Amino acid sequence: MDTILILDFGSQTTQLICRRIRDLGVYSRVIPGDAPLAGELGEEVRGVILSGSPASVYEPDAPRPDPAVWGMEVPVLGICYGVQRLAQDHGGEVASLERKEYGRAAVRLTEPCDLLEGVPDGFISWMSHGDTILRLPEGFRAVGVTENGLPAVLRHDSRKVYGLQFHPEVTHCEHGERILENFAVRICGARRQWSVEAYLREITPALRAQVGGSTVLLLASGGVDSTVVAALLLAVLPPEQVHLLYVDTGLMRKGESREVGQALRQLGARHLHEVDASREFFEALRGVDDPEEKRRRIGDLFIRVQESSIAAAGFSNEYLAQGTLYTDLIESGKGVGRKAEVIKSHHNVRSPLVERKREQGLLLEPLSGLYKDEVRRLGRHLGVHEETVDRHPFPGPGLAVRILGEVTPENVRVLREADALYLSELKARGLYGEIWQAFAVLLPVRSVGVAGDVRRYGFVLALRAVVSRDGMTADAYPFQAADLLEISAKITNRVPEIGRVVYDVSSKPPATIEWE
Repeated sequence: MDTILILDFGSQTTQLICRRIRDLGVYSRVIPGDAPLAGELGEEVRGVILSGSPASVYEPDAPRPDPAVWGMEVPVLGICYGVQRLAQDHGGEVASLERKEYGRAAVRLTEPCDLLEGVPDGFISWMSHGDTILRLPEGFRAVGVTENGLPAVLRHDSRKVYGLQFHPEVTHCEHGERILENFAVRICGARRQWSVEAYLREITPALRAQVGGSTVLLLASGGVDSTVVAALLLAVLPPEQVHLLYVDTGLMRKGESREVGQALRQLGARHLHEVDASREFFEALRGVDDPEEKRRRIGDLFIRVQESSIAAAGFSNEYLAQGTLYTDLIESGKGVGRKAEVIKSHHNVRSPLVERKREQGLLLEPLSGLYKDEVRRLGRHLGVHEETVDRHPFPGPGLAVRILGEVTPENVRVLREADALYLSELKARGLYGEIWQAFAVLLPVRSVGVAGDVRRYGFVLALRAVVSRDGMTADAYPFQAADLLEISAKITNRVPEIGRVVYDVSSKPPATIEWE
């Protein structure tokens, strides 16, 4: 299959490059930025992209690509750190900016370039860098510049080597998809051969060969990801080999545990183990308010409960399957490269027990190269119910990371009721499908209010709703004021413990979608 190879130097948006190219129907894959290329450049590779990085190219320990990348016959594109690496490695000069260029910025085109075919002069790019190219290397020219006159687009005079100082993969960048399409399809000549059907054809024999006749235990959270993994395993393996464990942590959404059991049985699950461990989780979270400590305790306890439950059933040395996505790995600093930063821990990624399974070669994460919208398409293809496929993302630690401060049964009850009311209102108003993710957050403050003629202090509830394509970047959903006013009034009227409702208008970046 024609492939665009992406060298990952630790950027949080490396996988977005991969995702955008797959959107074009062209297969792409990511390898560490400093990996030897000798074994990677098969006949299927049509082009190479160098990603961004939190590093600076002039730092002594800055990641470097295999020098062979600059002598290849296939086209090469450097993005952000990638273009600075290109410049530095070819004899140019890169230096720190006095003021970082970040966010939306216009790019002025100075001459025609096949990489920018169909892209208008003055288009709005997305910048995120603190360095710039002070001196171009010999043989390169700038065909686009920033508002400050700094190089934004580079191309070689005779070879198909290009560079972009901005991030075309980020949705905020105008014509970013067109630029990537120009590179992958027009310049590299890659054919559009990628689809979730192609992914299924590829992963089916791989899963069967890896698992053989062994038992597979899936940690089923009830969310979209783990449900699609369940459907996948039940479709490609004998159902007798697949055991599903659902742990009710007491931190789930209203009515979710009942719905999860029904959905998994409808997929053909023959071995569904349901464990109520809510008491243990509340005990483990008593007195804890640090978000990373919450995630660590929930993750470790979740695996311990899973292991003890399975051991009680007489299993050992089984494969452990999870619905981990690549965005989970990226945010947990588990990207393909070696320079990724930790944004937040995911209990299904960084738990020491999960790491042990990974080291033993007994961890199955068949969705770890996919993004949420690809998972949804795969779920539909596998027959997962539409209501489950379209469900908004829900964090592994559940409502615990939507309660800022200590998690108690009472706080969970209040948040669960408010969150259920919020989501039901969005569905009733026809807004749920327009929103990538919506949820409520219980804040660790009390606000004065009036109930009838009585003065009281009630909880403050924050509402969050974002629009996104993949969860890596997001904007606040632009509610009509009337909707927010009416939803707020219903929540404070029906959940008496809540005295005030606010709406979070932060984008990602700089914020994350979840609060913790």
